[in-house]
Amino acid sequence: MDILVFAIYFAACFGAGVTGAIFPPGEWYQSLKKPHWTPPNWVFPTVWTTLYILMSWSAARVSGASDGGQAASIGLALWALQVALNALWTPVFFGLRRLRGGMMVLVPLWLSVAGTLVAFWTVDWISGLMFVPYLIWVTVAGALNFSVWRLNPDAAPLDLSR
Repeated sequence: MDILVFAIYFAACFGAGVTGAIFPPGEWYQSLKKPHWTPPNWVFPTVWTTLYILMSWSAARVSGASDGGQAASIGLALWALQVALNALWTPVFFGLRRLRGGMMVLVPLWLSVAGTLVAFWTVDWISGLMFVPYLIWVTVAGALNFSVWRLNPDAAPLDLSR
């Protein structure tokens, strides 16, 4: 694995992760009803750091695969799509306070993560395996987003008219 290639992929993940600092959960999120199984706040940065390392490492491995062919190209295109959707979710959910909108981002995010996993697996099974925790986490995030949306049907989105 080329460390420079890893660093470039990690920089893309870092860009997605920065949205969490720009649009932190804050008091609005704390005031929402959440399911009893909601992870504690400290879990999120720990999990995301681990996932971003795995995502970057897996993409770097696929990038360096000499016989990856079309599966590698499709996998890396899906990787770019999932990191873009990953970056979009936080501003939609926390920034605009759009619970339903968060779900509208999470569905294609989940599909792109699953597609990346499958494409990577065909090129390098270890790279595919590194995407399994991410797919599990996005599944949990989707269930959490859906639950918060359902538990807070009257949650008002951010008023942009001011």
